[in-house]
Amino acid sequence: MSGHSQSTPRVAAIVGPYLSGKTSLMESLLFAAGALPRKGSVKEGNTVGDASLEAKARQMSVEASLAACTYQDQVWTLIDCPGSVEFNQDAAHALMVADIAVVVCDPDPARSLMVAPTLKFLDDHKIPHIIFINKMEAPGSASRLKDTLGALQGVSERPLVLVELPIREGDQITGYVDLISERAYHYDAARDADLVTLPESVLPEEHEARQAMLERLADFDDHLMEELLGDVMPPLEEISEDMAKDVQEDLLVPVLFGSAERDAGIRRLFETLCAEAPFAGETAARLGLPEGKDTLVQVFKTVHAQHVGKLSISRVWRGEVADGVSLAGNRVSGINRLFGSQQIKLPKAAAGEVVALGRMDEVRTSEGLTPGAKVALAWPEPLQPMLALSLHTTKSGDDVKLSLALQKLCEEDASLQVEQNAETQERVLWGQGEVHLKCALDRLKSRFGLDVQHHPPMVPYRETFTKGAKVHGRHKHQTGGHGQFGDVWFEIKPLPRGAGFEFEERIVGGVVPKNFFGAIEHGVVDWMKRGPLGFPVVDIHVALVDGSYHTVDSSDMAFKTAARIAMTEGAPLCHPVLLEPITEVHISVPSEFTSKAQRLVTGRRGGQVLGFDAKPGWNGWDVVSAFIPQAEMSDVIVELRSLTMGVGSFTWSFHHLQELVGRDADKVVEARKAAKTTA
Repeated sequence: MSGHSQSTPRVAAIVGPYLSGKTSLMESLLFAAGALPRKGSVKEGNTVGDASLEAKARQMSVEASLAACTYQDQVWTLIDCPGSVEFNQDAAHALMVADIAVVVCDPDPARSLMVAPTLKFLDDHKIPHIIFINKMEAPGSASRLKDTLGALQGVSERPLVLVELPIREGDQITGYVDLISERAYHYDAARDADLVTLPESVLPEEHEARQAMLERLADFDDHLMEELLGDVMPPLEEISEDMAKDVQEDLLVPVLFGSAERDAGIRRLFETLCAEAPFAGETAARLGLPEGKDTLVQVFKTVHAQHVGKLSISRVWRGEVADGVSLAGNRVSGINRLFGSQQIKLPKAAAGEVVALGRMDEVRTSEGLTPGAKVALAWPEPLQPMLALSLHTTKSGDDVKLSLALQKLCEEDASLQVEQNAETQERVLWGQGEVHLKCALDRLKSRFGLDVQHHPPMVPYRETFTKGAKVHGRHKHQTGGHGQFGDVWFEIKPLPRGAGFEFEERIVGGVVPKNFFGAIEHGVVDWMKRGPLGFPVVDIHVALVDGSYHTVDSSDMAFKTAARIAMTEGAPLCHPVLLEPITEVHISVPSEFTSKAQRLVTGRRGGQVLGFDAKPGWNGWDVVSAFIPQAEMSDVIVELRSLTMGVGSFTWSFHHLQELVGRDADKVVEARKAAKTTA
């Protein structure tokens, strides 16, 4: 797999926080490569990266967008990944097939924390990456560069290496010094940079910065360390080779800067990618992909496009894919290179390329495909959902259409999940946040023509008894033929929380024949589906202790009805109470936001902080553990992200049921009665 040539296609994923300028950067890179006659802008909605209706409406990337180009005779696929944390799943999938990532960040040191989760993902998966500090045209950016670099190092596990030094005029950056070649360049909009004489004013700073770069490289190269200790200046070729090797092995991270808006530093960035990014063979080896001679293709994104059908966007790791061939029993029907929303038909695709394969209906995202079979490959787990909406069609007869549409959306985006709640009869769509879910609703309308109403899903309350009672139920009904007769006595008592339901019979003397015991228990279980407060009943013990029967008129149905009557009449005697579900929540935040996360918990009804501890594997992060009623969870993620610059997250699971009393319980019961009335 390691063989390659200069023409072997490579893949660079452009990642970073929302509003860092990723889409503008890809636009500038495409323009620099000659793939665009003129640049578009996010505000005007005419960029390659934000081609979808949902992206244009929000002026933000909501899915990974791909564009192929050639720079200095090297073939590239650029992937503009969404910056919002609500679309992290799509970004993660793109990074898994990328040879290198460009991490775009803001020049404000205070915002460096926003790249921490991205850098952690890259380091955990050993994905080579470069940091590009964008928007350096902003006032004060030049003077804050050192502080920004320090803040970024604080959230990176890998050492950061500044590989260029700014040339300033006042507080504006007008060019840079390449610390590897020691050449100076002046920004020029037409050519990106003109070679100029190295200004004497920056020489002391340049010598210091270059020495720091060389010492960092020497940490991974004994020969270079010996040269530096002997005051021998290493040749330019050695420095370049060391830098490329260390980047490819994810040992260190070069830091560049510029302005995508003004095309400053763009060609320098592209040249760095060409010099330092690994090729597909090295990336496949890093991922541990199985070796062999057969063609190997991996699907990393699925799209259901209008008028086209299903597209499986794939990276060709090995071999060649031709139109019409079979991969794992699926015939390839069309091969297309992507350029934003454009599809360029190809007869075949070679190793390293990223293409959309048409109508591979039985293929799913993450799967590896060979001519003979599917191959299971390592892949990120779907993100746990954070927010939910209950969906209802506005037109009768659209339910089946909605189910099929949601199935397609979930196939495209693994961080969307659909739940059909049998208890509440709700179809619930789970996602990563407000924007994520609203974007899904927009797609239902634009792609599938579905107008959908939505509201927060019902909370699965329960009820139980707090006292025991002995109750009687008799069902007697006489008709022209056989009548109906069933007669039971129950002893009911509450059980400890979480014990469930227990049924026993303590009949003496055969007053109720054994063949009716099953029907009696079934009658109790059926009644428990909706107790006196309107919710399922849990944690009770029911004992059949007495009763009577009729040799002709008794039947399973009669005893089942008698059991229901006994439970209905006995429930008020048992003092029913409402139970609400309590979730166990683990909130992950940088340590500086730990106190805010704790206040978020205690500020919610019933919220209880259990404690906090350092987050394993995350330097400077904590995990706050808490109990929060499920009814209070609906907007936790919205508030948490607002408090933590968007980087906070949580996991949750049901933990226990807890009594809810007083006015809060009354409101829940009244709401359930109103819902049943309008249903």
